[in-house]
Amino acid sequence: MFFLTRILIFANGHLPDLDAARALLRPDDFIIAADGGTHHALALGLIPNILIGDLDSLTFDLRPLTEQGTQVIQFSRDKNETDLELAIQHAVDMKPDQIIVVGALGGRLDQTLGNLALLSDLRLLTFDLRLDDGVEETFFCRNQAQVQGQSGDIVSLIPWGAPVEGVRTEGLRWPLSDETLYPYKTRGISNELLGERAVVRIRSGLLLIVHRRASQER
Repeated sequence: MFFLTRILIFANGHLPDLDAARALLRPDDFIIAADGGTHHALALGLIPNILIGDLDSLTFDLRPLTEQGTQVIQFSRDKNETDLELAIQHAVDMKPDQIIVVGALGGRLDQTLGNLALLSDLRLLTFDLRLDDGVEETFFCRNQAQVQGQSGDIVSLIPWGAPVEGVRTEGLRWPLSDETLYPYKTRGISNELLGERAVVRIRSGLLLIVHRRASQER
C-alpha cells in the first residue's frame, strides 16, 4: 500500500522568494497545483503530480505536463469553491501526514483571508495543514502546537473570531501563562522565539499562529 508523508499544494497567490520556497522542498513530496499555482511549481523545477481547478489561469499547452505524468482534474468555471479549496479537499482525501500550501499568503487580501479561513474547517482537525511560503508559515492551534525555527523568529498568536482561553507558551521571549487572548486586542502580536522550538497550548478557542523566519529579515 502507498502511504503519503507530505503533500505540497501550490496556490495561485504571491510567492515572495523562490529560494526561500525552494528550501521547503523534499524529494518525496507529492505535488498538487491549484490552477495558476502551476506557474510556481514550474518555476521551482517541479512537475505537478496533479493539476486541479477550472484552469482559467493557464494559457499554455498542458500536453508536456500530461506526457510527464501530471493528472489533470478540471472543474467548471461556475463552481462554488476556489481552486485551492478543491485542491485541499483532494489532498485530504489522500490522507497524508502533512499538507503544506505554498503561495497562499500575500497578494489579494480577500484571497489571503479566504485561504486562512479554509484552515479553520473542523473537518481538518486531525490534519497537520499549514500555509507556508518559505518566509512565513501560518497554522491553527486547537489544543497544542509547536513552532520550529531559530532564535529571533517572530511568532504572533491571533485569536480567530472569539477569545482564546488558557493560553500557555514555552520558548517565547514574552511568555503567556493561562491567559486569555481577545480578537480585538493585540496582546499576542510580535513575540519571539528564544531558541529552535516553542510550544503553545490553549484550553479553548481557535488560535492562529503566524511564524515569520528571522533569516528573511537579513
